[in-house]
Amino acid sequence: MLLKTSLRSFFAHKGRMVLSLIAVVLSVAFVSGTLVFSNTATSTFDKLFASTASDVAISPAPAKGGADATDNGGKTLTIPAATVAQLAAQPGVKTADGQVSVESATLVNPKTNKAAGPTGGAPTIVGAWVPGPRSPMTITSGSAPSGPKQLMIDADTAKHAKLHLGDPIRIIGDQGTFDFTIAGIATFTGTNPGAALAFTDVPTAQQDLLGATGSYTSIDLYGDGSRTDDQLKTQVTALLGGDYQVKTGAEQKADNQKSVGSFLNFMKYVMLGFAGISLLVGAFLIINTFSMLVAQRTREIGLLRALGGSRRQVNRSVLIEALLLGVIGSTLGMVAGLVIALLLIQLMKLAGMNLSSSLDIGASVPIASYLVGVVITVLAAWIPARRAGKVSPMAALRDHGTPSEGAANKIRLVLGLLVTAGGGALLAGAATSKQLGTGGGDLALGLVLTLIGFVVLGPVLAGVVIRVLGAALPALFGPAGRLAQRNALRNPRRTGATAAALMIGLALVTGASVVTNSMVSSTSAQIDKSVGADYIITVNHGGLTAPMVAAAKGTAGIAHITEQRELPATFTLPGGKSMDELVSAVSPSFTQDFSLPVSSGSADGLASGGITVDANFAKDNNLKVGDKLGIDYGKGRTQSLPIALVTTTGNQIFDRHFYATIDTVAQAVPAAQQPTDVAVFGKAASGADVEKTLTALQDSLNAYPQLSVQDQAGYKKIVQQSVDTLLYLVYGLLALAIMVAVLGVVNTLALSVVERTREIGLLRAIGLSRRQLRRMIRLESVVIAVFGALLGTGLGLAWGVTTQRVLRNSGLNELAVPVTTIVVVLLLSAVVGLLAALLPAFRAGRMNVLAAIATD
Repeated sequence: MLLKTSLRSFFAHKGRMVLSLIAVVLSVAFVSGTLVFSNTATSTFDKLFASTASDVAISPAPAKGGADATDNGGKTLTIPAATVAQLAAQPGVKTADGQVSVESATLVNPKTNKAAGPTGGAPTIVGAWVPGPRSPMTITSGSAPSGPKQLMIDADTAKHAKLHLGDPIRIIGDQGTFDFTIAGIATFTGTNPGAALAFTDVPTAQQDLLGATGSYTSIDLYGDGSRTDDQLKTQVTALLGGDYQVKTGAEQKADNQKSVGSFLNFMKYVMLGFAGISLLVGAFLIINTFSMLVAQRTREIGLLRALGGSRRQVNRSVLIEALLLGVIGSTLGMVAGLVIALLLIQLMKLAGMNLSSSLDIGASVPIASYLVGVVITVLAAWIPARRAGKVSPMAALRDHGTPSEGAANKIRLVLGLLVTAGGGALLAGAATSKQLGTGGGDLALGLVLTLIGFVVLGPVLAGVVIRVLGAALPALFGPAGRLAQRNALRNPRRTGATAAALMIGLALVTGASVVTNSMVSSTSAQIDKSVGADYIITVNHGGLTAPMVAAAKGTAGIAHITEQRELPATFTLPGGKSMDELVSAVSPSFTQDFSLPVSSGSADGLASGGITVDANFAKDNNLKVGDKLGIDYGKGRTQSLPIALVTTTGNQIFDRHFYATIDTVAQAVPAAQQPTDVAVFGKAASGADVEKTLTALQDSLNAYPQLSVQDQAGYKKIVQQSVDTLLYLVYGLLALAIMVAVLGVVNTLALSVVERTREIGLLRAIGLSRRQLRRMIRLESVVIAVFGALLGTGLGLAWGVTTQRVLRNSGLNELAVPVTTIVVVLLLSAVVGLLAALLPAFRAGRMNVLAAIATD
């Protein structure tokens, strides 16, 4: 009987639940789509790694810092060709293929003088074409490269760069610049991981990429089946010793999965986090929907109680309706998630990563979809269901069954103030904390408590804020304005819940805007304060080679060039503690181009063979000027350097950076073994025109499109653009939550119109025009939307400012409040309110007056 009643009620009011259903569908679709995309990407790469890994792979062991030969301070380590022959002759080995591959080279289209491969993110891999038994590529056009002037590229790079057979192509690498003609195009048999690939024959690759023939960067072994991979590894390790890394196929697969998996997991958890936000926002919509449905069905509930229905049965009836809503919404959302997953796969294809179009759904997708959709819906409906169970049968039959809110409001006020005050105290403590760990913990808990506090206080604040916001409405819009204000105040709990949905999304938007604006402002201030160089030259990937640096030094109007390169090393402190760090080796002119923030010591000590450390590092390890650091660069290359200078904290240029001169480092690591530069800084000569010299410097380096040559203003713009990209990504991911919040406003107004049908009919009967009626509903919507925006903006400002204060000693030392963004958000909230009211206002205006008055 109870189930039948619930089903009849659900389908009788199905039109009123459509928007709640959409909210559940959207939120579950985001979760489902993220999981399907993640599963598909992981499965695609797993198949790629499993099908292409050799039985055993051998590569040189880096001296320090990293698991790859190319991580050895940027220098590519090699294996003698004789080792290939030695391994091929070992028992159990079927073939041994020497490989040549580097990631420091750049592909350039000479016709456009632009990079043909990715300029950031995915690598450009240039090497020798050695088609082994498990090659991931096959030649689909032209032929394999042969001779010193032929090169083959992958089909995706050819398509994106608009390159064809016979076109010229250029490689810029550590050994110089080399011109080729495209002789072939190869296509991935499975997944393109997003990299640009180019191949020459083996001798050309050895000469042009490594500087000499007779060496390889790695060796792939394939067994004859008489030994397991682990046995082959043991055999090879015993033969070659500890100077090489030897990995089985399973270990290669695991390493590749780890590197790709970290990126995919990051994407998955970020997207699931934003899906969680939209679910939270959707919960408010569901609470409002069922609260209003319970209020509208007071007589019906009272009749059920009068006929013998218990509170538990009434409660259960509402929860069954919520369960139906959750099941239907989860099912539709899971299906919609498949579409989202396909869209994400297409986006990855645009970025150069071709994932399988065969979706990998797995058991986790339906489990998560139904768990999330059903649980959130039922939990959100629990409060209205509990409220319905409290309705008295006689009070319900008199249509006055809604329990009094007086006591509840007092409890809400006290509880809300306590929680908000606790959250505010934590935020204040975080803002004044000097320890990043403590401040971060207080910040996280403060964010949660202030959010909960504002949600609890929402109905109480609605009565105060909306009374102020709507004060001008009667004067501006007459009776329609007065009615709009009173309608918004009529049910503060409903208004507060509707506004809370908008508040959450806009609080995150505002907080993110404050943090990102502070990042840009802090970076700009640090550049202004610390960088005295006129020009900054950086590289998208790889390093700045000697010809590049020479071209910069030879530019007319340049007084000097300061080089910076990084070497991985292990530090041994005076107490015996050791840690892996990077030593930044710089030219002696570094102290002329940078103003070092001195805590103790002197910058002059760099020229005397000292090293710098930042104040936090010195404090954490009880170090002072004059103490010596043991530095081990690997392969027996060690030195002991005194601390010449301790820099103050709060500047990203110097925090956790350890500077020593190139000459000082060369005492342990000869110049020929040092890596290429990661950045170069230029200073204009006295009397030279700075802008003309910049143009001349850009012209000098025009042959290297992978370089970025900027003055300080241009470099700041690049920083701004990179931060803006991050901010727009956050905005895009928050768009779903804001969309659900807007649906909440529409839903509240639509159900409110149904709830007030008789009232609307009476207002029309006594002279309120359709135009005034529609205006009343639109103004009510605008007031609610602006109320939510004000709460969200205030909360977001508190979060953003506190975050900046917590990170003030980690480089985020300038607070920048985006006033323009905040004003735009408030204006857009009013527009959102207008748009949300269009459909409810239209429906209200079309009501038949007599039919509306006759409504029970």
